Amino acid sequence: MGLLTATDLNSTLYNGVMARGWDSKSVEAQIEDNKSASMSRVDGQAPSPDEIQRKIKKNTLLLSRKRILQEIESSSNPRYSELLRRSLADLDVQLQSNS
Repeated sequence: MGLLTATDLNSTLYNGVMARGWDSKSVEAQIEDNKSASMSRVDGQAPSPDEIQRKIKKNTLLLSRKRILQEIESSSNPRYSELLRRSLADLDVQLQSNS
């Protein structure tokens, strides 16, 4: 290992002492706000494990629904499109029963 040059030392000191940029702080704050908002209930209590599981399942179903809609729009095969429409109908039933 060699000695650090003045430029290397200045760069190390500058990067080690400087605070993070406002962008990363803003993103971190948004993530924390989102977590606390999604994990809190109206009555102020923490959600039960069952409520968390229902919310995760609903989000998963909504993401699947979105993906299937995108695939229907881009599909050129009528048989595949029909399969996707049936899958979409099944997801809609699951979403209704999950609510």
